[in-house]
Amino acid sequence: MPEAPQKKLPITIITGFLGAGKTTLVNHVLKNKQDLKIAVVENEFGEVGIDEGLVLESKEEILEMNNGCVCCTVRGDLIRIMKKLLKRKNSLDGIIVETTGLANPGPVIQTFFVDEEIKDACALDAVLTVVDARHVTQHLDEIKPAGVVNEAVQQIAFADKVLLNKVDLVEDKEKADVRSRIHNINAAAEIIECERSNVDLASLLGISAFSLDRWLEKDPEFLREEEEVHKHEHGHDHHHHHEHKAHGEDGHKCDDSCTHGHAHGHKHDDRVTSVGIQMEGECDMQKLNEWLSTLLQERGPDLFRSKGILALHGTDHKHVFQGVHMLLQFSSSQDGAGRPWAPGETRVNKLVFIGKNLDRNELTNSFKACLV
Repeated sequence: MPEAPQKKLPITIITGFLGAGKTTLVNHVLKNKQDLKIAVVENEFGEVGIDEGLVLESKEEILEMNNGCVCCTVRGDLIRIMKKLLKRKNSLDGIIVETTGLANPGPVIQTFFVDEEIKDACALDAVLTVVDARHVTQHLDEIKPAGVVNEAVQQIAFADKVLLNKVDLVEDKEKADVRSRIHNINAAAEIIECERSNVDLASLLGISAFSLDRWLEKDPEFLREEEEVHKHEHGHDHHHHHEHKAHGEDGHKCDDSCTHGHAHGHKHDDRVTSVGIQMEGECDMQKLNEWLSTLLQERGPDLFRSKGILALHGTDHKHVFQGVHMLLQFSSSQDGAGRPWAPGETRVNKLVFIGKNLDRNELTNSFKACLV
C-alpha cells in the first residue's frame, strides 16, 4: 500500500504596523492555545531585542531574529530557523511567524514556496494583519519617497484576515472610516474588530485561508523572481528587474482585483531608523517619567514605536513600557508582565525607539541621565 501523505505543518504569519498589537496577539494565542504545541518566530527591527522578553514563556520554542526586517536582511535567518524547527516537526502543531512592523509580507510569504524543503513540509495557513484603529490612517496616508513601499498598505493588501484592534480608542465614525479604507485596499479580507488583540482562536488558527493561486492570478511573477534570487546564495536583492508603482500612487487602490506586483521592488524608507539602548543600572522613576513624557510630547508624531524593559530603583519587579506615537503604557512583573529580577541578576535596561530622524546620542545620553 502507498504511504499516506504526511500532514503539512500549518504556518500563520502575523503582521501589522509598529505598535498595532502583534505581540499582544501572540501572547493571547500562547495563553489560550490549550494543548496545541506552537513555536513562535519573532522578528525585531533594531539591534536590541525586546520582544522576546515581552512574549509569554512557552513550552515550545520562541526564536528571535534581530537587527533587520524579516523581508530583508534576515530572510536567511528565517529559512535557517524554519529548517531547525522542521527537525522536530512531529512534536509541533503549528508555527507562528511574527514580522517586524516595517515588513512587507510579500517576501515573507514567498519564503514558504521557493525553498523546496520548507514548501514540502509546511502549509501557509493564513496571513493575519493587526491594524491599530487609532493610528493606521496617518500611516496609510503617509507620502513615501519615490520607490519606497508603504508597508502599512502592503500589510493590509496581503491579509487573509484583518484584526481591527484598539476599537475602544476610536469613535464609531472613525472606526467606520478605517473599515472603509481597509475594504478599499483588500475587499476580500474579513475584518474582525477587537480590543487588546483578543480574538477567538478558532477564527485564527487552522483556517486554511491563504490561497497562492489567488496571488498568482493577480501577479503571475509573484514567485518567479524570488526563485531566481533564491538560487543565488539565498540573497535578497530589493532592486528587482521591474518597477512597480507603490500602492496608493496615482490614485490606485489595492482591492481584490489588484494585479500589479505586491512583493517586488521592496525598499524601506531610509528616514525610519531604530535606536537601541542597553545600559546597566536602575532608573529614578520620577526622572524616567519626565523624560518619557517630554520625549513623546516633542517627538510623538515621528516616534512610531517605543518599548523597553526597565529596572527601577527600590523594587525587584521588572517594568515594561510600550508606546505608539504619543500613547504610552506601563506594566510590570507585579502585573504579570514577565518575571521579576532574579537575585544577583545584572539589571540591564533595554529600550528600542523606531521612528523618523532619530538622534542616537541624544536619546542615549538623555536616558543615562535618568539612572540613579
